[in-house]
Amino acid sequence: MSQDKRFRSKPWLMLMSLLAAFALVATACGSDATDLADAATDAAGDAADAAGDAAGDAAEAVEDAVTDDGDDDDAMEEEAMEDRSITVALVGNDNITRMGELAAEYFTPETGIEVNLTVLDEQTLREVTTRDVGAGGEQFDVVQIGMYETPQFGANGWLVGLNDLAAASDTYDIDDLIPAVRNGLSVDGELYSSPFYAESSFVMYRSDIIDNMPDAPTWEEVAAIAREVDSDEMAGICLRGKPGWGDLGAAFTTVLNTFGGTWWLANDDGSIGASQVDQPEFAEALNFYVDLLNDAGEDDAANSSFNECKTLYEEGKVAMWYDATVAASLFPEDVVENTAFALAPTKETAASGWLWAWTLAIPVSTSDQDAAWQFIDWATNAGYHEIIAEEDGWRAVPPGTRKSLYERDEYLEAADAFAQRTLDAMLAAPIDNPGTEPRPGLPGVQYVGVPEFQDVGTRCTELFSAAIAGSTSVEDALADCHIIASEVSN
Repeated sequence: MSQDKRFRSKPWLMLMSLLAAFALVATACGSDATDLADAATDAAGDAADAAGDAAGDAAEAVEDAVTDDGDDDDAMEEEAMEDRSITVALVGNDNITRMGELAAEYFTPETGIEVNLTVLDEQTLREVTTRDVGAGGEQFDVVQIGMYETPQFGANGWLVGLNDLAAASDTYDIDDLIPAVRNGLSVDGELYSSPFYAESSFVMYRSDIIDNMPDAPTWEEVAAIAREVDSDEMAGICLRGKPGWGDLGAAFTTVLNTFGGTWWLANDDGSIGASQVDQPEFAEALNFYVDLLNDAGEDDAANSSFNECKTLYEEGKVAMWYDATVAASLFPEDVVENTAFALAPTKETAASGWLWAWTLAIPVSTSDQDAAWQFIDWATNAGYHEIIAEEDGWRAVPPGTRKSLYERDEYLEAADAFAQRTLDAMLAAPIDNPGTEPRPGLPGVQYVGVPEFQDVGTRCTELFSAAIAGSTSVEDALADCHIIASEVSN
């Protein structure tokens, strides 16, 4: 650094140098010391004033620099907030894709967190999330999973526990969750996913065509009515026939339960026992299901699941539909006006409706747990119900998760046709004892709560779907499925 620069940056150095110079001159000149001292004093004063001005300028410059740094930090922080994003895996149905649309309209502007959606069909979603979450992958920050996966993933340590996050939230209110749903998504009291909507199953039917449906029908009664009203213009019933443990497997397993069958026996320790696919009850249930679809079911039943049956019912191409209770909240107004609802059909059991929730969970591998939780909190708290009600009406609010929804007069009035029936079906769902035989694994109605069921159920329903399509016989499908189910028996 040059001497000029050193003086400009530190004015006190200039002052000290001037004082020293005058002192030396005074000492050397003797008789002129007094005059020189006076001159030195005047010069020193001038230097001090200059130094003070320079110091003030320097301090002001420092303050400006700090302020500028603060502004830069704020800008950087705002930029970082704007750059935050999460990737969310969702199932493709109307309730959930609508939530994705509203996230862009409400959540992102409020939080600065962009939500990138990966929307998949049910079977693909289950395969992708199980593979990615189980392997500790970083593909998703939030995954949509169900009541089957949540307790298994949570017990395996694959998901972030939500109790503490919920307790710290001013908006979530964990105690507002319907107890049966909360318990089904918890392990040892720890909630591992938050329900977006929950459901049971029931029969939806055209009240302008069918006037003899009991409130709590048997499967024999449902089958007789379906065959009675079936015609070339309108099928008698729509049932899932698309392969997948959560597609065809869900609807068929509720039939299997109430017919007295089961996939496996349970060992004393709750593990998988002998396959029961070769037993008469299993054969009776599958023959009944396939025959009903062949006699009175929808066209191309082997490729139909929830979305396909919903479309056919809304278009007036089927007279009744057995499926998830959530469907009622998705119907257009004119469809609701001509629809009535009956409890899930039974045979040997007192109840047979399933219990399910589509939920949002945070894999432990997420890179932004805070942003993931903010999104889950927004999408699954009671405030989201208010958004949906304002945008689409109270009847469209995702059902089955919160007690407060069923205490809202606006909702009960708007969803009068199905709200209480949905809640009754959920409360009646026999999740702890769904059939006539003890089952292995965790509780469940339309699935067996063991990891092996995902593969076995999917492979076997491919065989069952082929039987529905007529490309194989029920007997051959059962024989091959029994081999598959026996591979995992202990």
